[in-house]
Amino acid sequence: MSEVAKGNANGNYEESCINKIKELTSKEEARITSSGNNSIFIALSSVDGDVIVPDQGGWHGFKQIAKFLNKNLVTVKTDDGLINPDYLDDVEFNDNSALVFTSFAGYTAEQDVNDINKYCRNNGILTIEDASAGIGDYENLLGKKSDIILASTGSPKIINVGSGGFIATSDSEVFKKTGLPQKLSKTTEIICSGIDNELDNVSENLKLSLNATDHVKKHIPNALHASKRGLNVIIPHDDAKSICWNLKKTLTLDKSGMITTCPNYNRIKQKAICVEIKNLDYSNLTMECLDEIIDKVNSQL
Repeated sequence: MSEVAKGNANGNYEESCINKIKELTSKEEARITSSGNNSIFIALSSVDGDVIVPDQGGWHGFKQIAKFLNKNLVTVKTDDGLINPDYLDDVEFNDNSALVFTSFAGYTAEQDVNDINKYCRNNGILTIEDASAGIGDYENLLGKKSDIILASTGSPKIINVGSGGFIATSDSEVFKKTGLPQKLSKTTEIICSGIDNELDNVSENLKLSLNATDHVKKHIPNALHASKRGLNVIIPHDDAKSICWNLKKTLTLDKSGMITTCPNYNRIKQKAICVEIKNLDYSNLTMECLDEIIDKVNSQL
């Protein structure tokens, strides 16, 4: 990125990014954007019907942007953030509606994207998947199946550039209907060069992060969705606030917090402690570091 900014690097990084994203997402078209929220703005601008959101475990930007666009919001019940397609039978929505969700509910448990997309296809619902944490899934499940795949490449993310985002789809109408939002969310060749570089390692980095979280989940009692792949560990607890306060004194990062507190729509809407493994630098995802986290968390529970 520095060399591009200095004018010392040649090449069309935006084109390279787009080609890599199309391959990763199995989509025919893609655009680089200035942020994940701008990607969401483009996606929701293309929706003619209602916007369906999970009752927890999503991203608050889904609701904020839908309201700004004067879209009718519909909330679907979840199992602690996980979308059960059967619950959509109890929801009333108009034709041409869209379900928007994250690859991982609250970052802690992967959604069943196969079942979700099967139900939605059979019922005329567009699926929009925020794959900020799921892009590059080596099991080829997340970040591929949904109609629209979008992501943030800000920090801390799996594609960790500090800015930018993308949106990909095989439905050409999405981009035909959203020309103005696309123009307003253009980014720079500098950001594209960073995304391009990060995309080369995204699958490896995701796998490393998922394995690290799995190790921590296995050694902390009562972790939510303990058997599911995820990028953080959520531990429901009635005394979450004081425990989080104590942990923040010992588990701190230079920029992003290691510990977050629930209830929180972006995580889970009950009292809980969140250990954000996704906020760790990849070089710190060692057994020694992870075991230290486990010991300090368990000492407070």
